[in-house]
Amino acid sequence: MDTFTGRPATLQLGGGQWSPGMEAPLLGHPEGDCFSYTLAPEAAYGARNPELLQRVSRAMLAEHAGADAGFTPGDLVEFTAPNGGRYSGVLKELGDDNALFDFNHPLAGITLRVDIDLLGVL
Repeated sequence: MDTFTGRPATLQLGGGQWSPGMEAPLLGHPEGDCFSYTLAPEAAYGARNPELLQRVSRAMLAEHAGADAGFTPGDLVEFTAPNGGRYSGVLKELGDDNALFDFNHPLAGITLRVDIDLLGVL
């Protein structure tokens, strides 16, 4: 994600927008500072979890999305959890009887480079 060419992003530390491991390198930097840091997956969005690759029946997809809904591998599909919450998965494969979804965060397992131009501190 790049916020340098558009509207700057805002972050309230400790507000849950980023994990503590992602926020820690920001502490102690003065307003106007420009810097970069690298985060291992475990400090950012975690390692990829193979258990979060799950098959969903085509019948269930049709029931919840409608029989005429179309899906293409790479689509991000939102599901409703039994408790009413929402979660998303990326469609990896679409078979005749089922579909394979990846419910890992899209940035899980990736080493991140974070570039910061600290415009202001409130």
